[in-house]
Amino acid sequence: MRGIVWLVLLFTVAVVAATLLGGNDGLVTFYWHGWRTDLSLNLFFILLLGSCVLGVLVAQAVSTLWSLPRRASEWRAQRREQAAQLAFREALAEFFSARYGRARKAAERALAIQADTPALQADGDFRLLAQLLAAGSLHRLQDRPQRDRLLALALAQPRKPGSLQPADDAARMLAAEWALEDRDAERALDLLGQLPPGAARRTQALRLKLQAARMARQPLEALHMARLLANHQAFSPVVAQSLLRSLAAEALEGVHDAQQLRRLWGQLDAADRRDASVSARAALRAAQLHAHEDGRQWLRPFWDRLCDLSREDREAVALALIEACPGIGPDWLPRLESAAQAFSQEPAVVAAVGQAFAERQLWGKARQLLEQAAAAASLPGQTRRAAWRQLAVLARQEGQAERAAECDRAAAAID
Repeated sequence: MRGIVWLVLLFTVAVVAATLLGGNDGLVTFYWHGWRTDLSLNLFFILLLGSCVLGVLVAQAVSTLWSLPRRASEWRAQRREQAAQLAFREALAEFFSARYGRARKAAERALAIQADTPALQADGDFRLLAQLLAAGSLHRLQDRPQRDRLLALALAQPRKPGSLQPADDAARMLAAEWALEDRDAERALDLLGQLPPGAARRTQALRLKLQAARMARQPLEALHMARLLANHQAFSPVVAQSLLRSLAAEALEGVHDAQQLRRLWGQLDAADRRDASVSARAALRAAQLHAHEDGRQWLRPFWDRLCDLSREDREAVALALIEACPGIGPDWLPRLESAAQAFSQEPAVVAAVGQAFAERQLWGKARQLLEQAAAAASLPGQTRRAAWRQLAVLARQEGQAERAAECDRAAAAID
């Protein structure tokens, strides 16, 4: 197709030239020191066009000859850059093939080529990525001193405006990940704290912060990170709920007095305070710290809507109320009776109501509930033991020494 186009153009030029130059009778005369030369106008135009073409060709040849050294230098730099890129790709392939010694050597070869080529020395992003690749290989080889040396060089090198920000973020994230593998939580948190706000909110950064906070024994910070990850749907709903509950429980177990527990409860996220399992753990810890009123206060919203909770959550709330029973007030009696009627087939609720009635010395109402709880094999041994002991107290008050001894033996027999 291209040949046909050129042929048409050639014919067109021939027709135009024949039309314009065929009847041209003009002359061009040149005088020089007594000499006279006459040329036809057509020949003059042809010679003039040829001279222009020849002049352009000569200028191009001179320019090409003059630029030969520069082009040779650029060609050598291009060959060096290709060699560096080839070594870098080889290092990547070896790294992902788990041949870390070869990967380190290939990355160092790429760095050496770049260092020996002035035209490539300004490419800081290439140097940073090659250093990270070499450091990653050294990390796999457990050569921590050399790894830290390369990592320090990668993090300390000056960055030019317009350079790749993701490369800097990658360096810090990798360094934080390696610090976690070295069990150095403080360094990991320091590196993650240097990330810009956008990079710090990425899922991987939040995962690393979660691991570092747990390793550093900062359960409240870890709980905050886990909440953010759950909001980003980084976990399945079941896993997220289990993780959040375990972290909240870990935070609650770390308090040492009632005032610290109240302060921690106020620092928890509202979603955690609305979790029945977390509130039950908080009430249990309050009971251990002799802050029973606080524990009952945290359990009351859930006790008022037991029907909306799952069976597992009702059991957790009921068992926590058993521990928080000392000093329970008469305002609890209506809701306790309602719970006993609505969930008479659930041993944990029955045991909680029985213990609360016993605490209020309503022995007539407590007896049957405590007997039912003591006989429930599904209840924890501690709860059944407490029920038998309350029955023993009741028997002694009624003068039934033999019955009290049987209850004590039954309590002692529970593992």
